[in-house]
Amino acid sequence: MNLADYLRRQFAYDEWANREVLNAIRAADGENHRSLQLMSHILAAELVWLERLKQQPQSVPVWPEPDLAQCEAQAAKMGGQWLEFLDLITAGDVSQSISYRNSKGEEWTSTIVDVLTHVVMHSAYHRGQIASHMRANGQTPAYTDFIHGVRQGLFK
Repeated sequence: MNLADYLRRQFAYDEWANREVLNAIRAADGENHRSLQLMSHILAAELVWLERLKQQPQSVPVWPEPDLAQCEAQAAKMGGQWLEFLDLITAGDVSQSISYRNSKGEEWTSTIVDVLTHVVMHSAYHRGQIASHMRANGQTPAYTDFIHGVRQGLFK
């Protein structure tokens, strides 16, 4: 498997896992504000990083107000946006660097592949927090282990 295919797999997993978590939040009875807050952050951060990679101005706050319908709409768009971006850049050199400002206004430079890796890992980290929060509230979290996605036929 080449790097381009690997990255596409990672973002296909990310899209699937985000959708699974949103479905679990929608199905959960009871308090879900923190879970939704974290999911809103995941999706906003993904968009912020995509905008940084495209050298576009940041269009959303990193911690937006949580709203399930907005999260679902954003998640439905993000997967396609990532795959479109990956199609453009994986034909080139993902080891090239980009410069950007973080949410604190600090200037940084990172390689494209490091940013892409960060996006997938950052999202997985917060999905784990959501699962923990849901369990603590007696809710059933989504099962988003990568291998579970593979077993479900995510990659055919």
